[in-house]
Amino acid sequence: MTKRAESKYKINRRLGVNLWGRPKSPIAKRDYGPGQHGQRRKGKPTDFGIQLMAKQKMKGYYGNISEKQFRKYYFEAVRRKGDTSENLIELLERRLDAVIYRMKLAITPFAARQFINHGHITVNGKRVNIPSFLVRDNDVIEVKEKSKQLAVLLDASQTSERDVPEYVEVDHRAMKGRFVRAPKLSDVPYPVQMEPNLVVEFYSR
Repeated sequence: MTKRAESKYKINRRLGVNLWGRPKSPIAKRDYGPGQHGQRRKGKPTDFGIQLMAKQKMKGYYGNISEKQFRKYYFEAVRRKGDTSENLIELLERRLDAVIYRMKLAITPFAARQFINHGHITVNGKRVNIPSFLVRDNDVIEVKEKSKQLAVLLDASQTSERDVPEYVEVDHRAMKGRFVRAPKLSDVPYPVQMEPNLVVEFYSR
């Protein structure tokens, strides 16, 4: 197991949930935190603790985004018109690595990030190697021709672990898709409950 995978599953155990809904997650066998103090009894969480957990869960789900970048999304969500919680979800789902994951062109958000970093993806015909790139409505996302037969890509597209949501379209034969529209919280197929309202409360304290 790579260091990346170990770190990824440690997030699951620390938060006490199967964050990506994967059957191989060790949380199924060890439903306590990692480390020597992982099994100690925990007291009732405070309001701050509940809000912090909601934030950590959302950050972790999207590939363990840095605090600096996540805070930037919050301030942008506040700046935009409408519900701040919904705006935050929209910004996160517009990330290119999130779109690649939703299109089932990568098995995890971490794999999607790596795939983009290595230059395998184009947006509207132009190569993009920045995972945090924000796609717009009707942007066309495609795997580069030379990369379309990669085994990891084919495995991801054929997985039955999850479905492609309605706000993206994909043709797995052509390895090409389109970001149709911005989703609402209720549209996003999270395998665990996400509470962006608590994230907003955390940052607005």
